Order: sequence, then structure tokens, then C-alpha cells
Amino acid sequence: MAEICSVCGLPKDLCVCGTISMEQQVIRIRTESRRWGKPMTIIEGIDPKSVDLKEIAAKLKSMCACGGTVKNATIMLQGDHREKAREMLAKLGFPQSSIEVH
Repeated sequence: MAEICSVCGLPKDLCVCGTISMEQQVIRIRTESRRWGKPMTIIEGIDPKSVDLKEIAAKLKSMCACGGTVKNATIMLQGDHREKAREMLAKLGFPQSSIEVH
């Protein structure tokens, strides 16, 4: 007998809770100037309860070949990586329409 999801009531292999939670989030990607004028890409709006921010940050840092961190439900990447971050978030399952790049 298959396990049942407590949220949507479907079997775990057919559960759509993760997909629905990703579609409802509005993600904002912007850059800030930090010390000595160095750019930093800031990614906000991802719900830390529905996805693992550290895992997403690790994938983004690997793809962009940069350093970064997760603080207060915000992912910070060293450098200007707005377009790469948008592409990677789309590959991870976030809809393009919910990602705003400033």
C-alpha cells in the first residue's frame, strides 16, 4: 500500500504539493553593490519551508562558479549572475513567469 500525502491526499508518487508551492512563489533576483563596489546577486522570495535553500544555493554557486551564502531566507551570490540564476531556477522547476529580474 502506497504512502498518502497528508497535505493533498494523493499517493506520495503522485503528490503535487511541491509543484504547487513552487508555482505560487514570486522570486526576485537583483544586484547590490557591496564593499569596494563589488556586485552581489540577491535572490529573494523562495519559501524555505517548501524547498531546501542551501541545496539550491549550492547548485547556483556551482553553476556560476562563485561564492555565496544563505541568510534570512535570501540567497546571496558573489558577482552579477542574474541571467544564470534565472536559467538555473527555471531548470529546478520554478516557472519563468514567477521569476522577476531587476
